[in-house]
Amino acid sequence: MTGRSDSFVVAKSLPAERLDAFLRRRFPVASRVALKRLIEQGHIRINGRPVKPTHAPRAGETIEVHWPEPRPARALPEEMPLDILFEDRSLLVLNKPAGLVVHPAAGHEAHTLVNALLHHCGGELSGIGGVARPGIVHRLDKETSGCLVIAKNDETHIALSAQFAGRKVKKIYNAIVCGELARKAGEIRAAIARHPSHRKRMAVRDDDSGRAAHTSWRVLERLNGATLLEAQLHTGRTHQIRVHFQFLGHPLVGDETYGARQNRKLTELTGYQAPRVMLHARELSFVHPQTKELLSFEALLPNDFREALKILMVG
Repeated sequence: MTGRSDSFVVAKSLPAERLDAFLRRRFPVASRVALKRLIEQGHIRINGRPVKPTHAPRAGETIEVHWPEPRPARALPEEMPLDILFEDRSLLVLNKPAGLVVHPAAGHEAHTLVNALLHHCGGELSGIGGVARPGIVHRLDKETSGCLVIAKNDETHIALSAQFAGRKVKKIYNAIVCGELARKAGEIRAAIARHPSHRKRMAVRDDDSGRAAHTSWRVLERLNGATLLEAQLHTGRTHQIRVHFQFLGHPLVGDETYGARQNRKLTELTGYQAPRVMLHARELSFVHPQTKELLSFEALLPNDFREALKILMVG
């Protein structure tokens, strides 16, 4: 078999945890479904023997994980401009423009960031994310602009994913929200899960389905009918900033999914109608997996964001 392998010894028995769930915590870059499939296909073994996904890891067992070579990517390389902030043999950091989809999906099979990366990197991208997501360690929504890190090999991908899962990556965003927040700064700790009836939306949930989510924020400038914020993500849930500020009653400007009513009121007040969700991933900091150097990057506010601030400026 070709590919790469990892091997380690279980330090503590886990009688209440399945093998696929245990491996999901150790390799957060891989989905539980993908790990379950690898176990069933015999790519993951305990003491050299195949097991079932329901196997409970026991202290002293040796777990061998074989990562098969990724199949040729379905996505095709496309020559597209990239705003690269940093690049070396292991990774690259870029400033993603608003409107660019990160990876192919239904309705967006081409003209995505992955297509551009396949052309730029000449196939030198990690394969753990699967054939549709080569190199993609984390993602930004289509309408969100800003800093994004890409892994060029599996070792880098696993190391970066561990930093994201361990909440060791610093992620600072700028956002314009509807209305005026009463306080100058605050913390939002509210669990997020899939919306019970709108499957493409997320929601704050106080039942067992929600995953812990933590956002801290501070006001940068009070605008006409809106507020410019700095938000720091301490977790990385889907749509986290958008859902958390909807929960506060101040959805993001331009967010028709989570704040259509408030955005209509803002347009009536100011005449401004945002072209997209006003969210920008301004800063990203992490430790380089190979050099162990702390790297920090900043993506300047794009033109549409600066135009929104100009229009909504008080006075």
